[in-house]
Amino acid sequence: LLLVEHPRVITIGASFHEENLLVAPGELEKLGMEVVRTDRGGDVTYHGPGQLVIYPIFDISRFGKDLHLWLRNLEEAIIRSLARFEVCGRRFSPHTGVWIEDRKIAAIGVKIRRRVNLHGIALNCNNSLEPFNLIVPCGISEFGVTSISREVGREITVAEARACVVEAIGTVFGIDWIRPSKEKRG
Repeated sequence: LLLVEHPRVITIGASFHEENLLVAPGELEKLGMEVVRTDRGGDVTYHGPGQLVIYPIFDISRFGKDLHLWLRNLEEAIIRSLARFEVCGRRFSPHTGVWIEDRKIAAIGVKIRRRVNLHGIALNCNNSLEPFNLIVPCGISEFGVTSISREVGREITVAEARACVVEAIGTVFGIDWIRPSKEKRG
């Protein structure tokens, strides 16, 4: 399980539609944003500081072979994480990801290769939402985006969210995280 924050970057997935990139790549670079093509599912999204990006690089056959169940379980882990902040996340069919009413708070884009999940989840914690105005996030124009901080009315750091996400992923997938012991040194 990798948990990271990325520098300002627009990522383009396998289902990308050019009209969902509202600013030319050259203009984005002038704004300090790289544009990167990826092999994950989905359209276009933004990653940046204050956003927790979660890469559960797991052999999904250990959790069943159903890709839809895998995605629903990823959503469930985020829904449980948000509940720790008293935020009511939900699924919003037919869209993948986690939503607060009609605002997306977590995008999910995966790639499965040889039963191993690559890529993952982007959870908006206390990141700027302005860069989402440069794209049609996930190709969904009729709804907006939000963050945990916006929803609770106070700053929620990536570190605060990280602890909740690790716990929720462990619960949903039945993983008992092993922490290295700290030996006393003489």
